[in-house]
Amino acid sequence: MGQDEDLLKRRNMLKVLQIHKLYYGSYYPESGGIEKTVKDIAEGLKDKIEMEVLVCRPKGKGVTLSINGIRVTKASSLGMYTGMPVSITFPFLFALKSRKADILHFHLPFPLGDISYLLMGARGKKVVVTYHSDIVRQKRLLKLYKPFLHQFLRRADKIIVTSPYLLESSEHLAPYRDKCVVIPLSIDLNKFKPCNEDKANYKKMNPSSNEKIVLFVGCLTYYTGLSYLVRAMQDVKAKLLIVGDGELRGQLEAQVKSLGLDDKVIFLGAVSDEKLHYYYQICDVFVLPSTERSEAFGIVQLEAMAYGKPVVNTNLPTAVPFISVHGETGLTVPPKNPDALAQAINTILSDKQLSAKFSRNAIKRVKEKFSRDVMLEKIYQIYTELCSN
Repeated sequence: MGQDEDLLKRRNMLKVLQIHKLYYGSYYPESGGIEKTVKDIAEGLKDKIEMEVLVCRPKGKGVTLSINGIRVTKASSLGMYTGMPVSITFPFLFALKSRKADILHFHLPFPLGDISYLLMGARGKKVVVTYHSDIVRQKRLLKLYKPFLHQFLRRADKIIVTSPYLLESSEHLAPYRDKCVVIPLSIDLNKFKPCNEDKANYKKMNPSSNEKIVLFVGCLTYYTGLSYLVRAMQDVKAKLLIVGDGELRGQLEAQVKSLGLDDKVIFLGAVSDEKLHYYYQICDVFVLPSTERSEAFGIVQLEAMAYGKPVVNTNLPTAVPFISVHGETGLTVPPKNPDALAQAINTILSDKQLSAKFSRNAIKRVKEKFSRDVMLEKIYQIYTELCSN
């Protein structure tokens, strides 16, 4: 294709601006499931859509970057407050960037994003919302924000909800069900290829780890319930590897020390994608012990399941037990229950036949229900249908 033809093609492409608080990065807090989803949509549709992303920095001066062919503008931020960036420049950047877009695709919760839309008068643009979670913890702020949220949702053309559980349980979505569509989050299976070698060969890379391995991956924050998993490890004969970082790390390390579990619980911090894949492959069971509805999806379960790992999760009214199904791909227990966590982990570690069944079903479920290609195609259809109408 010549330069003129390529330019003409770009001119005729739909222009989409994705809006969220942060973009996917190598370290916490820029590496959560929603941030991965924004990145996957941007990179997965960049050959069909002229895609741009507007986010904030966790802290620091604003910058515009080209990341894997995606133009990403990061607004300046004074820092994070209650999990959200404090940015004075974001609304003005939004007003500038939204003028060129055909579709504005917001990822909620992100109050700064939808309030910027309401204040800066970006009328006449098609609005797509991916609703990832209710605001759970910040109840006082929610009372102030709620009128803005509902005014924004009323103006949205289409609301993507990440699971049927969330659609049924969210009081904020109830008035807008007629424009909601369920599209689960996904992963790129090409990046999660189980190795043909057996696990013993992987463990040779880490000779000190000969026992069974329990794995957790995620932000060390209030809703992940890690303190309950740490307590459960008192009754589990295995090593717990904790991948991730966050504000509760110091508190959790103190808990591990007080329980005398220093030799059983290992904090690995933020790791590269290559190392993360290695830890997925050597673990015997993956555990997501979340305790609050803020854990709306738990995409790390999909990553573990792509490697055929049995999952222990909790029975939250979110997508968490929808991803890994009790008795099919793992075991689901009540939240905030270390005894139940320990029993479920021990059941999987001690029953090779059950573990193998969960492993087979996990790979099958990810391929059938959570392929990135399926998610991207559905989102692309929404974009084109909105603009054709």
